[in-house]
Amino acid sequence: METIAMPAINFAAIMPETILSVIAMALLLINVFVPSEQKAYLGYLSLIGIVVTFFTVIGGWGTPQEGFNGSVMQDNFALFFKGIFLVSAALSILISDQYMKREECNHGELYPLILLATCGMMLMASGTDLMTIFLGLELLSVSLYVLAGFQRDSLKSNEAGLKYFLLGAFSTGFLLYGMALIYGATGTTRIAAIASYVAQNSLAGSNLMLLIGMVLMAVGFSFKIAAAPFHMWTPDVYEGAPTPMTAFMSVGPKAAGFAAFVRVFVIALPTLRADWADLLWVLAVLTMTVGNITALYQKNIKRMLAYSSIAHAGYVLVGFVAGNAVGTAGIMFYMLSYAFMNIGAFAIIVLVGKKGEPNNNVEDYAGFGFKHPLLAVCMSIFLFSLAGIPPAAGFIGKFYLFSGAIQAGYIWLAIIGVLNSAASVYYYLRVMVFMYMKDPVEEFDWLKVSPAIALCLIIAVAGVLIPGIVPGYLLELAQKAVLL
Repeated sequence: METIAMPAINFAAIMPETILSVIAMALLLINVFVPSEQKAYLGYLSLIGIVVTFFTVIGGWGTPQEGFNGSVMQDNFALFFKGIFLVSAALSILISDQYMKREECNHGELYPLILLATCGMMLMASGTDLMTIFLGLELLSVSLYVLAGFQRDSLKSNEAGLKYFLLGAFSTGFLLYGMALIYGATGTTRIAAIASYVAQNSLAGSNLMLLIGMVLMAVGFSFKIAAAPFHMWTPDVYEGAPTPMTAFMSVGPKAAGFAAFVRVFVIALPTLRADWADLLWVLAVLTMTVGNITALYQKNIKRMLAYSSIAHAGYVLVGFVAGNAVGTAGIMFYMLSYAFMNIGAFAIIVLVGKKGEPNNNVEDYAGFGFKHPLLAVCMSIFLFSLAGIPPAAGFIGKFYLFSGAIQAGYIWLAIIGVLNSAASVYYYLRVMVFMYMKDPVEEFDWLKVSPAIALCLIIAVAGVLIPGIVPGYLLELAQKAVLL
């Protein structure tokens, strides 16, 4: 009788995902018995789950685990990105409770959805099989569709959820079709096996099915990271979604997209690097330029940060195009720094806003620096970091990204990146001009800082300034996580 070999499962390779998913399902059950006015306790429980998961991630550092017959790999690369996902989820939860109570949409499903989206991101970072990456992407996307439209009584939120769903489903078709073509060309969906096939087949570079599959996958990933010209959904979704969810979407899913993008292209298709590097060079320039130029004209601060987010995807693509250890380490360092500075900025937006989300225009921040000087200083720190001004972490991240490009010979790409970064200073400084150089039109008497948002701001400021002043430790961790 023929015996069937059971595949090696090894749950240690997906322990962070297992913990978060179990907590998310437990929260869904607990939510049924928790009164509406006590939904904040679900947020505290989810934070405890994130902290436990974070320690699991730290415990796995330096001891790679392969599971599920080689379709999942928990290596340092995946663990570093999982740390970014957990940080972005925790900070987003900290700023959610006060906002959701104010907008009267503090439904308990919010926290399990954030945790499940984080599980999807983790699977994308750990996936060493195209199907595993797609599974993680779908878990992430479905959760985000609901989170974008979570404010049920808001037409803008409903519009954001619908637009994100329609365009997200459309982009997923590109990604899945690209994966199917790569499977058809190579006969496998395993990243290592695809790399082996491409390396051993001298005609792989002229295989039309493989090349089309690569381009379609690049299109699918470009949508997830909001790279131009696949960025059209970003400003409307970011503006319409609840502000804490906008903060979450602007960081975690973008980092997950880059994690999967890098693992697939750097590991599976290194011999086609000449083809995909040229494609990404164009994408990087287009993304930086479109994001920054369009942000210059925005009056709504959420839309401004949406276009800013597009520009930052372009900066990270510069490190991706470089394809060396410095550029890849720069991607990881920059995405972690971006989590602190961007979510920190959105925390201030949550505080300044009123019910129904007025006060979202740049002009509404007039005199904010006089009325709430400490909060204005925090906002200035985040904006300086986003602009890449030292000693903030954003400067160190951009320095590494552009240094990687220069070392790889992409000098003009680095120059274009520096020029774009200089142009972005205008719209970040414009917010500070209104905060400090305009007479106040509001008393901001409604503004109350909850302990959760205060904790978020403390963590975010520390996460921006400490790596900016002493970046050595984080850069060393990023270098140890490089796949090359």
